[in-house]
Amino acid sequence: MTAAPETRRHELAAFLRSRRERITPEQVGLPRGRRRRTPGLRREEVAHLSAVGVTWYTWLEQARDIQVSPQVLDALADALLLDPTERNHLFALAGRADPHPGAPSSAVTPALRTLLEQLEPVPAAVQNSRFDFLAYNRTFGHLFCDLDARPREDRNSLWLAFTDEDFRAAATDLPDLLPILAGKFRASMAEHLAEPAWKALVQRLEAASPEFREIWARHDVVAPGGRTKVIHNAHVGLLRFEHTNLWLGPNPGPHLVTYLPVDAETRAGIARLLDVVAGARDGAAGRGTAPGPAASPATVDAGPAARTAAPAGAARGL
Repeated sequence: MTAAPETRRHELAAFLRSRRERITPEQVGLPRGRRRRTPGLRREEVAHLSAVGVTWYTWLEQARDIQVSPQVLDALADALLLDPTERNHLFALAGRADPHPGAPSSAVTPALRTLLEQLEPVPAAVQNSRFDFLAYNRTFGHLFCDLDARPREDRNSLWLAFTDEDFRAAATDLPDLLPILAGKFRASMAEHLAEPAWKALVQRLEAASPEFREIWARHDVVAPGGRTKVIHNAHVGLLRFEHTNLWLGPNPGPHLVTYLPVDAETRAGIARLLDVVAGARDGAAGRGTAPGPAASPATVDAGPAARTAAPAGAARGL
């Protein structure tokens, strides 16, 4: 049962207060001062850090009936140093879609990041039930297109398949692939119909792709599962894989996606692809250009906070 709006507002207010009170001024670069009776940060300090009005933020902590935009919630999440689980909770309480749905996920543990790296050159990624990619290794990041070059909000297999020309060119079975992806997404969405992030992705796809609108209107559903894929990689040519999913929790939910080569040519091809990616990174570093986040052997999640807080690595977040 969905909580009443008033209950959600009071829960949001209590959550914001609890997060504010646990942060010391020193953690966010503010002076403590001599007369600080409030534990943690003051309301005006949170308002300053998130660039919102003091009165407006005060109303939020008072559970006033006001509307809060996803952009403001994003700023508050940064100001309050929320971790991925807390960030998800904040947006859920506010009933808003996260503008960065590929933000670092608690599903991507350090051990799982290491596994992605160790699987190279086999392409592998972690994906949630909304088809957002949460992390990936170097070969996966350059299998269909250069995922590092795509905005974080575009790193979603449904969005890429319907709108990204490079991704679409690499998919040799695009006419068959699109209905399957849409059908899997609709089946997965049955348990998330009221969630803003899911509805926002559908609305975005409907606005951007006539193909998606036509297929989505059929209301077809497809069960989760793997299948054989033939991909035309821009660097090494045709590659043939058996696509498999390893579920990391309830199905549907976060899962490890692997592309296992089905022949010797593909095994040689992904080895060459990894060499191409590594060589491009090394060349950029040699020319004095800062290497991208996939240049060193460590692994990271996506998002600005993670890229500054963790070592750059081979398994990228999406």
